[in-house]
Amino acid sequence: MLKQFFALLRGHSHEAAEAVVDRNALVILRQQIRDCADAIAAARRAVAIAIAQNEQELRQCQKLVSRIEDLEKRTVAALEQGQGELAREAAETIALLEAERAASEDAQKSFGTEIERLKRIVRASEMRLRDLQHGQRIVAATDKTQRLREAAPGSSLSALKDAEETLSRLCARQRQIDAAAAAMTEMEQSGDPAAMSEKLAAAGCGAPLKSSAEAVLERLRKTMTKPA
Repeated sequence: MLKQFFALLRGHSHEAAEAVVDRNALVILRQQIRDCADAIAAARRAVAIAIAQNEQELRQCQKLVSRIEDLEKRTVAALEQGQGELAREAAETIALLEAERAASEDAQKSFGTEIERLKRIVRASEMRLRDLQHGQRIVAATDKTQRLREAAPGSSLSALKDAEETLSRLCARQRQIDAAAAAMTEMEQSGDPAAMSEKLAAAGCGAPLKSSAEAVLERLRKTMTKPA
């Protein structure tokens, strides 16, 4: 019985942990992506350092080659001058430098191969990171739309519908108010003799009550044609 009780506790603990992870999956994913980005940045820096070290090794090897060439010329001169012991000592030094040069060349080859391998790994990791970031944006957008739909079944869409109906009622009421105001203005003007006169004049019935630009120009033209 006690074993079953502990198994039950472990089961509840596991399910609770899974529920917490599921609820915070997006937060966890964003942090994991940040961790991946940091790791790739560190790997990129490591490759850059390795390239710099390999270039330094190459320069050192070139110096060795130059020293060997110089010593070989001087050793030949020593042989030509009959200085055998000095030539032998120089030859031993050349042999040591040649061994060092061979080791440097081997190191460069090995280092170059490893650098290319690391570059491929970094490039592949960067592509995978971009895919992860793209997927994370899609998942985040999907999560937001799902929350909009599932937070309270029908509530969000119902709120949108209610807002649309409220807007429609406001527009209809404003149109009604405008129509009523226009009707009131019409009724007020229908009992006003001055307003009726203006309405008739505007319709071309009788002389205009207000001067227009055309009327002013016509009057001025008649003034110009009169004899002085």
